[in-house]
Amino acid sequence: MSCDYARAIQDVIEESIAPRADEVDRGGAFCRANIDALAAAGLLGLVSAEEAGGRGEGLAAAAHVVERLAGSCGSTAMILLMHYAATAVIEAHGPKDVREAVAADAHLSTLAFSEAGSRSHFWAPLGTAVPEGRGRVRLDADKSWVTSAGEADSYVWSSRPLAEDGPMTLWLVPRDREGLSVRGGFDGLGLRGNASSPVRADGVLADRDDMLGPDGEGLNIALQTALPHFLILNAAFSLGLMEALTARAAAHLTGTRFEHLGQTLADQPMQRAQFAELRIRTDQVRAFLRDALDALARGRDDATLRVLEVKAVAAEAASDVADATMRLCGGSAFRKESGVERLFRDALAARVMAPTTQALHDFVARASLGMPLF
Repeated sequence: MSCDYARAIQDVIEESIAPRADEVDRGGAFCRANIDALAAAGLLGLVSAEEAGGRGEGLAAAAHVVERLAGSCGSTAMILLMHYAATAVIEAHGPKDVREAVAADAHLSTLAFSEAGSRSHFWAPLGTAVPEGRGRVRLDADKSWVTSAGEADSYVWSSRPLAEDGPMTLWLVPRDREGLSVRGGFDGLGLRGNASSPVRADGVLADRDDMLGPDGEGLNIALQTALPHFLILNAAFSLGLMEALTARAAAHLTGTRFEHLGQTLADQPMQRAQFAELRIRTDQVRAFLRDALDALARGRDDATLRVLEVKAVAAEAASDVADATMRLCGGSAFRKESGVERLFRDALAARVMAPTTQALHDFVARASLGMPLF
């Protein structure tokens, strides 16, 4: 990616994100100030097309930004991750004015796929879309755990098809539509500032022009646009946490001493071996992520498989590294000022976000055995 974007995210982290990270975690409120800082730096429109006024950067650039953010503030990274995934759909099928607003860093979007009734099976929406006459459509649904709920300017929303065959239709739903409501706040174990809450649509009226792509083709669109962004960026998110955890482990080993021995923890062979495991697992995930990005960029035959694998690989590795860092750093890791326990909590999220590790394992097996994914 261009050096100015790498510089931009570094500056934003140092000046805005890192100083607020503990406050965001303690308070659990949506980190609006961080999103405003990202917008001011031109990073909301990073993956928007140049023709719409955006930066025109690709998935590798977005992965770099999300990775760097995750190591500083997981909540902010998750909000931007979901925005980039939604932007991919908007770029492919959204209206010109919204595309230009995203490109101008003036519009935050997110995905609203998972539902209370079908849980993590995002490919099976229960929410309905019913004709209301005069080109209007009524949307009803109980969406579960929507990132940036009530805070994003729009939702990329899934429903059952309006009239055609198929499992899903996608809509662009502005957050201020009458009948939309956020069902409670978010008080989570980790990612406490990402406003992940249920959203209900009770008779929300949409125009047929709000449909993103053809009726009934929503799952295909999601698989081609949103899902690759979501899975790749989720892996980058996990990698950022792993790098931050490994860095804190290194600082603990080199900065903590056995005064009676005149040695640091880093001088102890057992602790060095444990640290080596952290470093190796982190480097393995980075190598896998780079390979997945290469497979997509070059259109390799194994691109689909790599994309399905990458989130599962990274999410499980992040959980393992987080647990191992807690054990390696001992009692100091339990103190909030160390930052380790916050990273530990944030690292547990990816494995349970739809599609979960369990679902991805099934997808990988199906793809490898020549079976349909669904």
